[in-house]
Amino acid sequence: MNNSGHHTDTHLAIIERCKKGDRKAFHELYDLYAKAMLNVSVRILNNTEEAQEVIQDSFLAAFENIHRYDKTHAFGAWLKRIVINRSLNVLKKRKAVFIPIEEDSHYGTGETNDEGETVEFDVNMIRQCIQELPDGYRTIFSLYLFEKYSHKEISELLNISEGTSKSQYNRAKKKLTELVKQKTMTHGR
Repeated sequence: MNNSGHHTDTHLAIIERCKKGDRKAFHELYDLYAKAMLNVSVRILNNTEEAQEVIQDSFLAAFENIHRYDKTHAFGAWLKRIVINRSLNVLKKRKAVFIPIEEDSHYGTGETNDEGETVEFDVNMIRQCIQELPDGYRTIFSLYLFEKYSHKEISELLNISEGTSKSQYNRAKKKLTELVKQKTMTHGR
């Protein structure tokens, strides 16, 4: 599939029209990216209504600053950065808790089931369990696993230590495993 060049050219053409104040182009850009950006914000905030407000605010900011967009980077990545930062601001106002750890603490990376068994999971159940994670855990889990931020980048974004980011991620995985096990047992797998 050699559509990527055409895809990028089409998006760049829309962005150029936006820079000239073309309102229809703004709507086209919104239609192209709104759903994906909403998913990013919902994963961080765990609240669709707040995420929708963040998306509106983020697109407004992007359109107001479209002249700053550097076409050497993907527009989606530039917009996602705006959405993530604004989502994190909402989370901070909500006073999400990021539990610091001692810098010399050991944090494991293993993902083995205690009983050594393989368990099949329902995607919707896992999605629901992720939503049940505390804000701090869910945010770091989402930024690291879904948005592909490094722990160093997360630590800078959230103003926490890199060790705290790693610890929160590992605690989130452990808590998620517990939640999934509970739901699996309750739903009689």
